[in-house]
Amino acid sequence: MGLDIVAAFFVFGAIAQLLGAPIKMPKGLYQSLTIFLLIAIGLKGGIALAENASGALLWQSLAVIAFGALLPLIAFPVLWKVGGLTREDSASVAAHYGSISVGTFAVALAVLEANQIAFEPYFALFVALLEVPAIAVGLLLARGAGAHKGLKSLCHEMFLNQGVLLLVGSLIIGWLGAAQTSKLMPFFGTLFYGVLALFLLEMGRQAASRVGLILQFGSFIASFAVLMPLVGALLGAGLASVLGLSAGGTVLLATLGASASYIAVPAAMANALPEANQSLSITASLSITFPFNVLVGIPLYLAVIVQ
Repeated sequence: MGLDIVAAFFVFGAIAQLLGAPIKMPKGLYQSLTIFLLIAIGLKGGIALAENASGALLWQSLAVIAFGALLPLIAFPVLWKVGGLTREDSASVAAHYGSISVGTFAVALAVLEANQIAFEPYFALFVALLEVPAIAVGLLLARGAGAHKGLKSLCHEMFLNQGVLLLVGSLIIGWLGAAQTSKLMPFFGTLFYGVLALFLLEMGRQAASRVGLILQFGSFIASFAVLMPLVGALLGAGLASVLGLSAGGTVLLATLGASASYIAVPAAMANALPEANQSLSITASLSITFPFNVLVGIPLYLAVIVQ
């Protein structure tokens, strides 16, 4: 299977940066692209939720929440005991790898739709649910090392950060206003792939700009940032099988398990755990795991699960 045309923009941005000719994208535009993707995915999920709400979906949602809490519990002892990172850094990185990357999920959606592979249309609900548990578990794991935030502050950072708020808010709007969303979808639907291409162009540039930091942090974090996604993908695929999801849904849950946050969790951890090295977490998730999933992981999950 060749490189997906949307993912090719990631490679384009990375090559331009490595050649010393970075493409200058205004910061405001990048933020706008992120907001667009979050709202578009949330709306689509909300529309699908209105059509597919059931008791079975409730149990699936609870299982997905448990999955999101499990991943940082797996990552933390590896980072702390094997990698020798501090407790704070181990908890922060673990939280990143327990949460998800909306950009990675958007690429997986694009690949499935390009290959005409069906999947459960309410997956945006699972994306929203997976944003929160890892942040909570990561902060609990770090408490012994000085995470002193009160319950009110922790809840604010978990539930009211930009990623969670936009995704959940647009999902609810799509769910309650499903009959009227035809007014919005020419914008949020038709333009989705073009916006995703621009987003990946900037992601490629940002990932390549951190190559020096990858060398600085050493081989352990680079190995972890590749192997942990494979563990998450395997567990996600196993959970999808237990939940009876379609082949396309299995690819998506494997992708969510393999992805690592570089938007919601960094913001929450920077506020709640300032003593952690945020550059370590964002370099691992954005400069190693994100490119791995876009270029290798998603095609691999698709080939193993579907073909």
